[in-house]
Amino acid sequence: MSSLSIDRMDGVAVLTLRRPAKRNALDDATVLGVEEFFRKPGADVHAVVLDAEGDHFSAGLDLGELTERCAEEALEHSLMWHRVFDTIEGGRVPVVAALKGAVIGGGLELAACAHIRVAEPSTFYALPEGQRGLFVGGGGSVRIPRLIGAHRMADMMLTGRVLDAAEGQAAGLSQYLTEEGGARARALEIAERIVANAPLTNFAVLQALPGIAEASPAGGLLLESLMSAVAAGSRDAQERMRAFLEGRAAKIAAGQDSHGKDDRRARSSAPPARRSGTSRRSAATSAGWSRSDS
Repeated sequence: MSSLSIDRMDGVAVLTLRRPAKRNALDDATVLGVEEFFRKPGADVHAVVLDAEGDHFSAGLDLGELTERCAEEALEHSLMWHRVFDTIEGGRVPVVAALKGAVIGGGLELAACAHIRVAEPSTFYALPEGQRGLFVGGGGSVRIPRLIGAHRMADMMLTGRVLDAAEGQAAGLSQYLTEEGGARARALEIAERIVANAPLTNFAVLQALPGIAEASPAGGLLLESLMSAVAAGSRDAQERMRAFLEGRAAKIAAGQDSHGKDDRRARSSAPPARRSGTSRRSAATSAGWSRSDS
């Protein structure tokens, strides 16, 4: 996996895209390497940070691999991306994506698989498939409307509209904004917090919550009750509740997370993008993404 690297630390694995010269465009080898990692992340991995080398998260599909595919081959390729991205979203470990620079086309589809997304001021989002004569093929038509609505996705595809970091967060593409160069560190902080949760609760959030959200009200409420009973009945939950009742666990207060750490950054957006970040995004918009996904 020469286009990927993996670092492990205290229950967290950092999977890094390593094709900076191509703005981390996603070729087949990289996508299949991502699948290989997420199928067996390791028993000691309880959260993953998805990072990227260089100035950009991912400029999307490597168009150099697309030119000679017939319709049948293109169908199989799309199904392969679906399989890989389903493995990320539906796996057993929460995934936090550290976004910066270009998050375009297939790069946005990859980011949408993550459960939490942290964006730097330089981040910009685009779906230029319309200008290429293409359509999203990595599950974007399902995942991205869940985040921002089908009407906003249609706007991006029909007009080539580019959203900057602040616009992307307002629309729902990220949950956190951080300072320039800070996405990886912030993502690691969040991943470490996730690791400290009860494992069964993390499992429920990943596996039960999406099904509840898409179920009928009656079916969703029943599944919620069942999952709540299973989680509350675990030894881990009972010990955590005893610790709280006996005063051995921190209480929630303004400006703190459930582990007693200062969490004011999590409750508020980062300051507006610096002039340098805005200029970088504007330059990338005018000189990069409109010509090539990669």
